[in-house]
Amino acid sequence: MALGNYVQTGDWKGEKHVPVIEAPETAVSGGAVEVKLCVGKEISHPNTPAHYIKWIKLFFVPDGGKFAVELANLTFDAHADTADAAKPGPAAAEPFGSVKVKLSASGTLIAQSYCNIHGLWENSKQIKIG
Repeated sequence: MALGNYVQTGDWKGEKHVPVIEAPETAVSGGAVEVKLCVGKEISHPNTPAHYIKWIKLFFVPDGGKFAVELANLTFDAHADTADAAKPGPAAAEPFGSVKVKLSASGTLIAQSYCNIHGLWENSKQIKIG
């Protein structure tokens, strides 16, 4: 049994659980590249004590590489937690983050997200380094 059998994918424009990766198509070798990550860009994902995104992770696999490099781990710990289930609490962290990375090879950015009800989700984006 492999964890990969339980990772779900889809089109983020029609599925609120798929992590969205916003990054340039091309970049300069060794230059800082901003990568924005979110869940629920087109369709909002709930952020309540009962249903939320716990984390988004960003990985990079260089072309021809055998292993993924973990670049970032964004955790979201406030989900409008409250003692009163009838109304949300005073604060919530939205599943969004931005990271600057430096890449020296072309490859694939891979984002995974975890929903406490609907499990693991994944998306990827190619990036060319010149």
